[in-house]
Amino acid sequence: MEPPFTVRLLQALAWLGGLPGRRLRGVLANGLALLARRCGAKGARIVAVNLRLTGLADRVGTDAVLRHTVLTMLESLRFWTRTPRHNLAEVAEVLGGERLQAAHAGGRGVLVVAPHYGNWELLVQWLAAQGPSSLLYTRGEGAAMDGFLRRARGRGGVRTVAADAHGMKPLLKALQRGELVGITPDQVPTGGGGWAPFFGVPALTMSLLPRLAARSGARLLLAAAERRDDGRFRILILPGPEDDPEAPLETRLAALNAAVEALVRRDPAQYQWTYKRFRGEHPVQGPINPYWPECY
Repeated sequence: MEPPFTVRLLQALAWLGGLPGRRLRGVLANGLALLARRCGAKGARIVAVNLRLTGLADRVGTDAVLRHTVLTMLESLRFWTRTPRHNLAEVAEVLGGERLQAAHAGGRGVLVVAPHYGNWELLVQWLAAQGPSSLLYTRGEGAAMDGFLRRARGRGGVRTVAADAHGMKPLLKALQRGELVGITPDQVPTGGGGWAPFFGVPALTMSLLPRLAARSGARLLLAAAERRDDGRFRILILPGPEDDPEAPLETRLAALNAAVEALVRRDPAQYQWTYKRFRGEHPVQGPINPYWPECY
């Protein structure tokens, strides 16, 4: 069925936004990152607070984070509107691919923990090329944006599942069929979460991953498309978080965040620090929001 006009319009705009090649993307990213910091953009302020909270401010600067943020945006516009074959040519190397092969060999489902590190949109397309896969995604604001995101992220045969109350069932069925399911674990959940440390800071963390792992018996892996210095990418397939289905939820969430943290420490500038990761309703402390009023 032909998509609505507004969806096609967004696709056309994204195609235009994806025109710059690697060299021009680097120039644009440097300029826009510098402009955002100098103008005191909200995203730059959020980055500064996150780096201060996590103790990373001495290791990585706001400009470096913003540069990678802009690169991810420009790259994603390209990956959303070009063919998967064209996009996957940007993958220069794969490290740990044997882990994914071994996980599939047992006939069990594979649950991929895919943090917002490097370019996760390219990772989704690479994973889809390895076999049937599903992706849990956050709905876009408005029907047009949501339709655009579903079409963009469904390229290469990816099955998109909205992160809502009905998302658990189709993901569980996919894992029980022995398929691959990708989930980004580092957004504040709208429900069903718990508190666990991330870089030593309490963070509200989704419980969907450990629940799916326990019910499906799926293998857990950690994956990312890490940006190299030349602008191309290396796919990382790493061991998943240590997960004991019999352990308390808090222990399992702490293990999940520790695995993500270990990945982020490879190159903290490539992580999505523009997100308000450390806010939420704590059962004991009440509302937590270290971004107020600096980031509003």
